[in-house]
Amino acid sequence: MGYNVSGSKQKAINILCDEFRKYNFIDPEDCEKLGVKRGLRNADNTGVLAGLTLICDVVGYEMIDGVKTATPGKLLYRGIDLDEFVAGVIESGRYGFEELSWLLLFGKLPTQQQLDFFNDVLADFRALPPGFAEDMIMKAPSPDVMNKLARSILAMYSYDDEAEDLSMGNVMRQCIEIIAGTPTIITNAYQVKRRNYDHKSMYFHLPKREHSTAQTILRTVRPDKRFTEEEAHLLDLCLILHAEHGGGNNSAFACRVLSSSLTDTYSALASAVGSLKGPRHGGANLKVTQMLEGMKEAISHPASEQDVKDYLRRLLRREAGDRSGLIYGIGHAVYTVSDPRAQILKRYAEHLAVEKGFGEDLHLLQMVEKLAPQVFAEEKGVDKNLCANVDLYSGLVYRTLGIPEELFTPLFAVARMPGWCAHRMEELMFGGRIIRPAYKNLTAKQSYVPINQR
Repeated sequence: MGYNVSGSKQKAINILCDEFRKYNFIDPEDCEKLGVKRGLRNADNTGVLAGLTLICDVVGYEMIDGVKTATPGKLLYRGIDLDEFVAGVIESGRYGFEELSWLLLFGKLPTQQQLDFFNDVLADFRALPPGFAEDMIMKAPSPDVMNKLARSILAMYSYDDEAEDLSMGNVMRQCIEIIAGTPTIITNAYQVKRRNYDHKSMYFHLPKREHSTAQTILRTVRPDKRFTEEEAHLLDLCLILHAEHGGGNNSAFACRVLSSSLTDTYSALASAVGSLKGPRHGGANLKVTQMLEGMKEAISHPASEQDVKDYLRRLLRREAGDRSGLIYGIGHAVYTVSDPRAQILKRYAEHLAVEKGFGEDLHLLQMVEKLAPQVFAEEKGVDKNLCANVDLYSGLVYRTLGIPEELFTPLFAVARMPGWCAHRMEELMFGGRIIRPAYKNLTAKQSYVPINQR
């Protein structure tokens, strides 16, 4: 094969890719033979036990007589059932995300005095460092807001005189700054993206000190700064549902892996953002939105269960959608019978969705939730427990709130930041060892050959 590419960079890359393919192939069956836990999962799809935590418990099944048994899903924040927390917040008419952030960080529900204090602290830290927006966001725009968020968090290192200090007080201060500043970063990054890539006007609105995180986001992302309390409470609910999901989820684990090396807070939290950006993790809600649009275009009678089943069958056969063979929003690594977040979101989002003209979209997603397990069983010949996950409905809720698609996954990051920070604090204080799993090497031994003999 000739290696003279005459200045063509793409041709050079193609040659390099061909070279990689020749000597790099691992048969997935070798993993089974050698007992490798791919994805750090056991054969029954349960997660490999890698650590201990006080922060969150995700319950999707029970082990009865050594057999994984399906059960309705539960999500416990510091031992408090998500359903109970949501009911308590909604019954009192309060915003709950800040209260939940305190709970995740400190382990106990705050008193009113503690909550008022915490809200004041967040308000103090909501503004970005002087010149940060201009130098780090406006002068270096990105077409992807998650990319800009990760870069911005890394850039905050340069504005911190104590960036490497791992004392509890300093890490706590860094975590609070990032929790408070993330909504500001993503709304600023979105406006700069609009201006540089969409060629539209950008607008920056200062947050109000008395506003909750949900109110702040709606005020700063909308041109007229206006929103209803129902909209703000629904967004607050989304933040609550997405705030934490155990130490084994990909982004929290990424944060803990980096934290175990004793790296700085900014590097650890930026790694979590990078993980969440992936479509197998936080980017799935946007995939559901794209799938929904494809269904609306392809299905002549979206109210017909048979037509919907036929389309879902085409998705599984890689004949429709993005040809991935996936029905986005269906199935979860832990939940079997139900994802409590999806059930809560569907229940509380219905009124506003119908009011805003998204009732038919909601009904179509509900049909997907109902029919996808049937289609999967028919196509795969396996009666597998499949339930709707939170991504099936979260994208539609954001649409209902008028939030642009570019902010779907960044909002997930805003919600997840307190959980990531709690995991970082826990890993630093109690982890004690660098996380280092093993990989089995499959390369046959070979001798070095002088270059003139190759």
